[in-house]
Amino acid sequence: MLLGLYVIVAIGLALVLAPSSRAADPPGPTPTAVVLPGDTLWSVAERHRPSRQPFRVIDEIRRLNGIDGYTIHAGQRLTLPRDE
Repeated sequence: MLLGLYVIVAIGLALVLAPSSRAADPPGPTPTAVVLPGDTLWSVAERHRPSRQPFRVIDEIRRLNGIDGYTIHAGQRLTLPRDE
């Protein structure tokens, strides 16, 4: 009987907490871009986040991808910041 009570409480807690944990998940897959020949961080920022300030987008791209400098290479896949 006590075990049944524990099961009911556990199920109740799971039902209450599950929706809130899903709300914290980011929506959809992480946005990425493949660097084209001749691309720069500036051109990637302008092409994929045209409504945002390029300097901020470049800083975020560098941070997300662990890029120390400003050099990117054709074929490289970059993680992009999410739209706000």
